[in-house]
Amino acid sequence: MKVAVVGSGYVGLVTGACLAETGNEVICADIDLRKIERLRQNDIPIYEPGLEDLVRRNQAEGRLSFTTDVGHAVEQARVVFIAVGTPPGEDGSADLQHVLAVARTIGKHLTGPKVVVTKSTVPVGTAEKVRAAVQGETKGVFYVCSNPEFLKEGAAIDDFMKPDRIVVGVDRDEARDIMAELYEPFVRTGNPILFMDIPSAEVTKYAANAMLATRISFMNQVAMFCELVGADVNSVRKGIGTDKRIGSAFLFPGPGYGGSCFPKDVKALIKTGSEVGLVFDVLEAVERVNERQKLVVLEKLRAGFGGQLKGRTVAVWGLAFKAETDDMRESPSIPLIEGLLAAGARVQAHDPKAMETARAVFGDRVMYAADPYSAVHGADALAIVTEWLVYRNPDFDRVKSLLRQALVVDGRNLYDPARMRALGFTYHGIGRKVS
Repeated sequence: MKVAVVGSGYVGLVTGACLAETGNEVICADIDLRKIERLRQNDIPIYEPGLEDLVRRNQAEGRLSFTTDVGHAVEQARVVFIAVGTPPGEDGSADLQHVLAVARTIGKHLTGPKVVVTKSTVPVGTAEKVRAAVQGETKGVFYVCSNPEFLKEGAAIDDFMKPDRIVVGVDRDEARDIMAELYEPFVRTGNPILFMDIPSAEVTKYAANAMLATRISFMNQVAMFCELVGADVNSVRKGIGTDKRIGSAFLFPGPGYGGSCFPKDVKALIKTGSEVGLVFDVLEAVERVNERQKLVVLEKLRAGFGGQLKGRTVAVWGLAFKAETDDMRESPSIPLIEGLLAAGARVQAHDPKAMETARAVFGDRVMYAADPYSAVHGADALAIVTEWLVYRNPDFDRVKSLLRQALVVDGRNLYDPARMRALGFTYHGIGRKVS
């Protein structure tokens, strides 16, 4: 099948590469010339495990191409995915200007019946706006559907190739049949394609992310409670996670959620709710808890130094909002490092993949270490923000010898408090007894 994907960011690039891998002819279009030139050279502008190999192979075999000519890509395709960004506005609402601009371009280049698919995360009602934008430019035949993505950064290729489910909102049998054919290779093992009405598909994406964000904020609040009453949140997490009604996913306490999805989508759902007269009390609380949680590591460092951070040097392990990505959007590392710098502390940071991203955020205000041990050399404390594998089992004797003070604030609960105490560290986790 001939497919166009408009928008070659994270979602668009993964979508295009994975659809090409199953034999489709895919054109990925983007107005960013520099990005397209890089992609043509198999130079991937984002870090996502497995993506570079997928792009390289499918370009070499002629199934995947890149262009800045959006109109040409639309003309060639039977299915057109809209995968451009929907950044949050100042009031939390999703900015649809790029989505609707693509819709108008599709209308101008409609050469025959096409399925127009909103892949971007968009609020309920967007498909009808897309339909109106396309209709404003053409009298041709087209079908609109909603196909939200459920990709985890760091595992996006597996998520697309082996999905838990595929959600497609349709209102015409023609669109349903084409989307079923396109996605058939991805559901051969029995995981379902869930066809539903378009508004339900649009709500499903936001509801899924809001639920996951809620679990994270709930567990972070439980962790705070555990610290106050002398309980261990790791034990509590296991105790509730083994309940089949609850499950263990997204119950790990930490320094707050970040990334391109959860913060934006929670805000957008709150805003959309207000527009129809509903106050999302739960999600407003989720957001408050998360903003407070992003300061927990900073406050634990401040307490560890008796309230005085000025003149201290802090090593920070992890800058990306999660492991296996270089994405720092809404990362907990940002308020932590900004807070340390504002208090007069010096920061020595390391991340396996996000160092260049961090330079764009912090400039030369931070020392960027070539490896984890260089980061802790001469530091007064170590703060762990991201759960990269390389941080899980370091040489603790070496770490202790390089630190001026053996203070560790573990924002991901990577280490055993008893072991850290035995090794001579002052150790602070999240929701755990202070050693």
